[in-house]
Amino acid sequence: MSLSRLSVELIPRSEDALAQDVTSVKTLFPAADTLNIPDLMRFPLRSWDAAALTMPQFGTVVPHVRAIDIAPGAPLPGSTLPGLKEVLVVHGDPPADLAHRTYPNSTESIIRRYRKEAPHLRIYAAFDPYRRAPWRELEDIARKKDAGAEGFFTQPVFDLKLFDLCREWLQDEQVFWGLSPVIGPRSRSYWETTNHVVFPRDFEPTLDANIQFAQSVLRQLSQDQGCAYLMPLRVKLDQYLPPLMDALTA
Repeated sequence: MSLSRLSVELIPRSEDALAQDVTSVKTLFPAADTLNIPDLMRFPLRSWDAAALTMPQFGTVVPHVRAIDIAPGAPLPGSTLPGLKEVLVVHGDPPADLAHRTYPNSTESIIRRYRKEAPHLRIYAAFDPYRRAPWRELEDIARKKDAGAEGFFTQPVFDLKLFDLCREWLQDEQVFWGLSPVIGPRSRSYWETTNHVVFPRDFEPTLDANIQFAQSVLRQLSQDQGCAYLMPLRVKLDQYLPPLMDALTA
């Protein structure tokens, strides 16, 4: 068995940095068949523009779209981009720059717009097992499906027990399970305070421990042809990706 889909999330810091990262992924991690690109306000390069730049190099790219940034009647990001097949619609955090205008859109309203105005695109939505009570998150999942979402990207998971439980909750859905290394106390504190992650008692914020955890999840997903995405934050790609490639080819 093998994974059905495997993506790597790349931060669009600049055109040059993005091109270098794409080359690194192709070289270090040939198992990846997809890239997903978040839309981050602190960088000038928008995710759909980054997708346009990387598709000639890589092929399948999933840009993230922030629902709160889309003005009523404005064109939907990526809707006319040649070759684009998929987008991930997230709600979006309030911007740090108060001059950046946002709009009172729900994720579901933007998903509905994509379904109506860009029916050729496959729409993914987000699943976060940490931010609130699971029943509320699962109600949200149902609303996103009703609006037209055809799959989900999860917040990174850090606990095998929670991973197994979430797989039961999302059984029969197409889900890209997130994996991200947490290295050192500052990184752990970020996930705990910003994303409300509860780490297991035996969690170790070391590179080796995070690689072992990711290897275990990828092997489990390979057994039933699942999907995953890697979010290699604050680590060098050449340190994180090759050991995971080894786990997939073992």
